[in-house]
Amino acid sequence: MDQVTKILDRLLALHPKEIDLSLGRMHRLLTALGNPETRLPPVIHVAGTNGKGSVTATMRAILEASGKRCHVYTSPHLVSFNERIRLGTDGRYVSDPVLYDALHRCEDANDGAEITFFEITTAAALLLFAEHPADILLLEVGLGGRLDATNVIDDPLATVITPVSMDHEKFLGDDIGTIAAEKAGIIKPGVPVICATQESDALAVITRQAARGRAPLQVFGQDFVAQSDQGRLAFQDEDELIDLPLPVLGGHHQIANAGLAIATLKAAGLLPEEAVVSEGLRKVDWPGRLQPITHGDLVGMCPDGSEIWLDGGHNPGAGISVARFMGEQEERAPRPLYLIAGMLTTKDPVGFFRPFDGLARHVGTVPIVSTATGRTPEELADLARCAGLEATPFQSLDAALADVAACASEDGEPPRILICGSLYLAGEVLARSGQAPE
Repeated sequence: MDQVTKILDRLLALHPKEIDLSLGRMHRLLTALGNPETRLPPVIHVAGTNGKGSVTATMRAILEASGKRCHVYTSPHLVSFNERIRLGTDGRYVSDPVLYDALHRCEDANDGAEITFFEITTAAALLLFAEHPADILLLEVGLGGRLDATNVIDDPLATVITPVSMDHEKFLGDDIGTIAAEKAGIIKPGVPVICATQESDALAVITRQAARGRAPLQVFGQDFVAQSDQGRLAFQDEDELIDLPLPVLGGHHQIANAGLAIATLKAAGLLPEEAVVSEGLRKVDWPGRLQPITHGDLVGMCPDGSEIWLDGGHNPGAGISVARFMGEQEERAPRPLYLIAGMLTTKDPVGFFRPFDGLARHVGTVPIVSTATGRTPEELADLARCAGLEATPFQSLDAALADVAACASEDGEPPRILICGSLYLAGEVLARSGQAPE
């Protein structure tokens, strides 16, 4: 076991709960570290339920195309913890020696006190961001916003709220307005807020919070819009119309994500000229989101001509977006769609699966081997049936793929396979396929 893995394992044991939303422990540790959160480059803070990572990745691609150096903080990771921390110094994920040093210093400063894993690792990230030069920090919220460990930034350049939907109800609340209030907790007085299209209850909460802090609010569909127009992306606000290439990330929802990214950079005074924005949109990379799996042993297990897609989305909003994309693929080239799904116990499988009713031929449910908090295949299959889908539990991904291959052989046509429901499962697939983020 390497040094980074050992120290991460020790940090996991510092709090009896994996999630315990509070800022007190975070402020205590940051004070002991000399308050690195006060020495960061300018920050764009990103909250929301769906699309945080895609919006962040799009902003990074555009900024880097303009020559800016970007620190980036995202979670969770797919294969390696290092994916959570990208240093603008060289544009790469943090190296093991640099990561270990920061974690070790945080462990020493914490001195055995109770603190969650996300809090202490976020403190390590902020320490690194303060000590390494960059032009901008793209800071993604872990959970919620108001009490999230990242919400220690007093004066960001801009705050972003991506679409809010039901997720993490145990920690954030059981209705959309309450959840939106937690997300809106990142709004700061006088700081521009760029908001995605929201359900009416969520938008009302966000609007009130922005008004309290006199924070200028721009809402997708009201103050700006991005849409597909003759194979191009048209971004328009009250100032201008910008003609751009479509995002390279799959799915209609990525058009809205790109629009949110562009509006945010413009509000922050960081939007480059049109040609540079176009270059950035062509280079966006965000693994595990409607990603085609094109090589590796899983491809070899499927019939010739099969399509394999991977997506880590895991809540009802993600289910709608991914099902829409699969429906578009069906219109483009009809073939039977099989889902292979694994999900955590904290998620809503019925809400996720329901948009696939009438679209997916069958769901094979599988365990997630990289976490102890996954639903059993039997339980997940029962919940898929509640959403109107035919489902069968399998004890491994390989067994589920073998069943799809057998069904496809009987059908006589190559299948379209979507492996979905969890970023943990997505990470396992990418690792096996030799497509881990680099």
